[in-house]
Formats: sequence, structure tokens, C-alpha cells
Amino acid sequence: MPIVEEKYGRILSDESAEITYVIRDIANDVDARTELLIASPSTNNGLVRTNTQVEEIHDQIWLGTVRYAPSAANPPQAGESSFAFETRGGTQHITQSLATVASYASPDLPGAAPDFGGGIGVTEDSVEGVDITVPVYTFSETHYLSPSTVTSAYKSALFALTGRVNNAAFKGLAAGECLFLGAAGTQRGDDPWEISFAFAGSPNVSGLSVGSITGIEKKGWEYIWASYRQAEDTTAKMLVRKPVAAYVERVYREGNFAALGIGT
Repeated sequence: MPIVEEKYGRILSDESAEITYVIRDIANDVDARTELLIASPSTNNGLVRTNTQVEEIHDQIWLGTVRYAPSAANPPQAGESSFAFETRGGTQHITQSLATVASYASPDLPGAAPDFGGGIGVTEDSVEGVDITVPVYTFSETHYLSPSTVTSAYKSALFALTGRVNNAAFKGLAAGECLFLGAAGTQRGDDPWEISFAFAGSPNVSGLSVGSITGIEKKGWEYIWASYRQAEDTTAKMLVRKPVAAYVERVYREGNFAALGIGT
């Protein structure tokens, strides 16, 4: 009758574990490994058995090694998810400042420095503006979906929603604040699909001002721009370009993100 005895000297870390055994009265490696699987536990301190091997060290005597790893090493099941987010700086071109802190006139001017209404880089013909760093909030979610869910129609829905903003509250963001950047999916054999969904967030704002124009409201992914015309600055005694109108433009179509199938 085969005898399987654990050797002294278990090994355990956060990411792995190892137990060795001596297997006696077994003539071949296949039977020795079978007895090793029967004798060794399938889990060890939250880790799962991932590998077993046997080595012949004497006639009908085998050294068996059982290794363990985190359960994440097992294939994921449908319904499992993981999440990630990032806040970093992005670049935005602006033509209006939040406020003109100070202005200094040349002694050659007949009056004070011209008031451009917050315009940046104003010339006789244009408003050049400046590139600034703005906060960007991006986040992603990885979901494992059953093959029966990821149909051709579902893939088409992902394609149709890419580059759209949410028409209702989604993942803590109000309507108009979340932009769907797209999804990427992979599948191995008949395992669940692993699909990563990427999003970017931008807050809805109100009470904006452009020069003397106030009370402007803008959803997160709408675009605001200003029209400039020459106006007389009586203090500076010259014609200057000032914003005379502000426009809020919708540049992304809206979409129902519930169709992504990952909750709202």
C-alpha cells in the first residue's frame, strides 16, 4: 500500500507556498503523482494548488513537491470585475483668463493699459490664447462577461457608444460629465470575455464669465468659445478686441450607458 508522508520544512510567502512529500511503495511516476494529489490539500493559507511534480530518489521512493499561488491565477469567472482610476494633467488651449491680476502701461501710451476683457495674447487681428495644464480624470473598469452576453449586437453597441457622453447619471457622474473612450476585449477558448472599459470625466459648471458676459452654464464635455470685436477703450484711448459673445457648443453625441451592461 502506498505511503505518502509530508517532509519537514514548509515554505510560505504572500504570493506562494510549497510543501514536499516522500512517497513510498510506488513503482511509476504517474501513480506517484496521483497519490500526491490525493494526499496534498487543494488550498493552503488562502492560496490554491497550481503545480505538482514527483522525482524518483530511490527504487519505489519519490520526492513530491506541491506549489500554491494566489487564486487570481485561476481563470476568472463571469461577473467578476476590477477597477482603476487616474487623475493627471492634460493640456487645454484657452483664450480667456479667469481674471486679469494686473496690467502695466507703457509711458508712451496716452492713457492706462488697454482692457481686453480677460483676453490672452490679443493682437490687432486675433486672440492667440495660451496652452495650460488642466486636471483630467480617467477611469477604467474590467469586467468578465459570459460568451452568451458578448454577441455581435453587444459589440456593435460598444462601437456605437464610443465617443459619446452619458445622457443620465453614470458611475457617480451627472449627465454630460462622462465620456466613453472605448472598450477592448479578449477571450481564451470558452472562458469568459475580459473587457476593459475606459472613460474620462469632466464636471458640469455654471456661473462662468467671459469678459463682461456672465451666467454661462456648460456641461462637462461641451465646448465654449468667444467672439471678439473691436471696441473703444475710453480709458486707454484706443480700439481693442474684446469678447462680445460667448457660445456653448455640443460636440459629442449623447448615449445611454446602461447598454454597456456594467451597471450605472
